[in-house]
Amino acid sequence: MHLVTYEDSPLARSQTITLLVALSLLAPSVGALAQQPTIKASVASTTTPAWVQKSNANAKVLGNLTAKFTPEFAGNIGVEGVDDKIIDLKPGITLRSKAAITASIKDLEARLAKEKDPLVRQDLDILLKTTRNLKRGNELNDKYEIPYFNMSRLVFGGLRSLLDDQVSPERRKIALTRLKRYAGLEPGYDSITKLAEDRTNEFLKKPGLNGPARIEVEKDLATSQFFVEGIGKLFEQYKVEGYQEAYGKLKEQLTAYDGYVRKEILPRTRTDFRLPAEVYAFNLENLGVDLPPDQLAAKAHAAFDDLQKQMQVLALVVAKEKGYSVTDYRDVIRELKKDQLVGEAILPHYQARLGEIEAIIRREKIVTLPERPARIRIASAAESAQQPAPNMRPPRLLGNTGEQGEFVLPLNVPPPVGSKETGTQRVDDFTYAAASWTLTAHEARPGHELQFASIIEKGVSVARAVYSFNSTNVEGWGLYSEYIMRPYFPNDGRLISLQLQLLRSARAFLDPELQSGKITPAQALDFLTKEVGLSSAFANQEVERYTFRSPGQATTYFYGYTKLLALRADTEKALGKKFSALKFHDFILAQGLLPPDLLRKAVMENFVPQQLKT
Repeated sequence: MHLVTYEDSPLARSQTITLLVALSLLAPSVGALAQQPTIKASVASTTTPAWVQKSNANAKVLGNLTAKFTPEFAGNIGVEGVDDKIIDLKPGITLRSKAAITASIKDLEARLAKEKDPLVRQDLDILLKTTRNLKRGNELNDKYEIPYFNMSRLVFGGLRSLLDDQVSPERRKIALTRLKRYAGLEPGYDSITKLAEDRTNEFLKKPGLNGPARIEVEKDLATSQFFVEGIGKLFEQYKVEGYQEAYGKLKEQLTAYDGYVRKEILPRTRTDFRLPAEVYAFNLENLGVDLPPDQLAAKAHAAFDDLQKQMQVLALVVAKEKGYSVTDYRDVIRELKKDQLVGEAILPHYQARLGEIEAIIRREKIVTLPERPARIRIASAAESAQQPAPNMRPPRLLGNTGEQGEFVLPLNVPPPVGSKETGTQRVDDFTYAAASWTLTAHEARPGHELQFASIIEKGVSVARAVYSFNSTNVEGWGLYSEYIMRPYFPNDGRLISLQLQLLRSARAFLDPELQSGKITPAQALDFLTKEVGLSSAFANQEVERYTFRSPGQATTYFYGYTKLLALRADTEKALGKKFSALKFHDFILAQGLLPPDLLRKAVMENFVPQQLKT
C-alpha cells in the first residue's frame, strides 16, 4: 500500500517550514563531503561504467547538503561516517542552508555547462531539478508557514535507523552517542527539543504566517507516547548498554516539548487543513504529477466508475463460489473479511503467499527474480503510529552489503483525533487470505522490494537510484505490479485486488477535492467506508494522509500506473510479436527510479530499437 520514503520523514510533515527538512522531504540523501562522510561502493559497482562513476561524483554535490544538515537520513541511505551526527537545528540554520542550496545549484549548473556525455547530462538535469525544487519549496515555506516539528517522531526515526536487525552491532552501539546528543548530554550539543523550540519561536512573531493544521498537531500529540516508548524498547531489544540516563533525560525533554506545543503551537494552528493552492500545486509537481488537479480528478472518477462495474461482475462469481447469500461487491468484501488471520498465523501466511506469487512469476516469465528470499515482518506499535498502512522499507541504497528491503505489516492504528476510543483500532483490511495476494505483489514481488533490489544489484547511478526518486515512479510500479499479477490470482484475490485499485482511483479525486474544499473529511471518510469497503480505521488514516500527513502523495499511485500502462501499450504496438513482458519489465527495473518522461525516452530510444534488431 505504501512505500516508506522521504515523504514519511520523522523530521516533520511535508508542510514544515525549514530548509533542512526540505532536504529530507524532497531528496533522500546520498553523497558526502570529501574527508568526512564517505560513500562505500555498492554491491554491483565492480564493473561500474565510466559515465556512472562521473555521474556519482556529481551527485556528491547534493549529498553534501543532506550529510551536513540531516545526517540521520544520509546514514540511512548508505553514507558512512554520519551515524553519530544529528540534525542541525542550531541558530542560523535557515540562512546557512539557503546559502548551501544556492551554492549547490551554481556548482551543478557549471558542471552541466561543461559536460558532453548525454547520460551524465541527463543525470545532471535530475540533480538540478531536485536542488531547484528544494529552493522553491523553501521559498513557499518562507511565504506561508511557521516551522513546526514532531520531535518524538523525529528522534524515534533517527534512532530506529541504527537500531535494526540489518544494521551491524558496531553501528548499533553508536545509537547511544546519537541519543546523548539529542538529549544535549555531550559537549557542544544543546537539547534537540530546545533547539526546535528556538527555531519555531523565531517565526512565531512574524506576521502573515500560518501555523500547522490543528488536526495534525492534535494527532502528533496523541501519538507522541508511541514513539517515546518505542525508543526505550529499541535500546532494550538490541541490548545497548548505558542508555538509561540519556533516555530518561530525553523522555523528560520530549514531555516538556509536548507541553510547549500545547501552549505555543496549538493556539496558532489553523482549523482549515487545506494548503494554499500554490503549495498544493508544488506538492503535486514535486511528487511527479504533471496534470492539473481537476483533470486528474476527472480521469480518476471515470476509472472508479469502470472498476465498480468490474467488481460487481466478479462479486457474483465469488459469492457463488463461496456460497454467500449476498452479491453486492461491498457485502461480498465484508464476508471475505470475516475469515481473519490471527496473531502468529499472519506472518507465515504472507511468507507462503509470497512463495506462491514467485512461482507464478517464474512460470509465466513475468520478470526476472533474485534467488534470495524477500523479508516480511510485523510492525511495532511505534512503527504503526509512524506509518499505519502496509509499507515497504527500502534497503540501504549505497554501500549495501546485503541489506534488504522489508515488507512491513502494521496491525493496529491509533484512534482518530477526538475519538473516545482508547488504545488502538483493529484494522481488518490486510489480515485475510484474499487480500494477501495483491498486497504481497505490491509491496514485495514484483513490486517495491524487487524494484529496490534491482537498483542495488544492477548498480544504476546515484542520480537515478536516489535523486530521481519521486512517488509517481515508485508507486506507479507498485500498482502496475498488482495489475500484471491479477490475472493469475483466484477470484477472491482478484476482487480484493480490484478493490485496492478502486481505492487508488478514489485517492486521485478525494485528495484534490478535499484540498479544494469540494468535499469534507467526514464525506471522504463515509465514501471510503461505504463505496470502497475500507474499515473505519483504515479509512481514517487515508483521510489523514490526504489532509495533513502528505497532501498530494496519494494521487501518485493512480497517475504513475496510468503512465506505465500507456508506455506498455505503445511499446507493444511498436514491437508487435517481438514484445516480451519479461524483457520489458527487466528493462524498466534496470533504469532505476526514472520519472515517467525519462523512462519513456529510454524505452523508445533504447529498448524498442534493441528488440527490433533481435
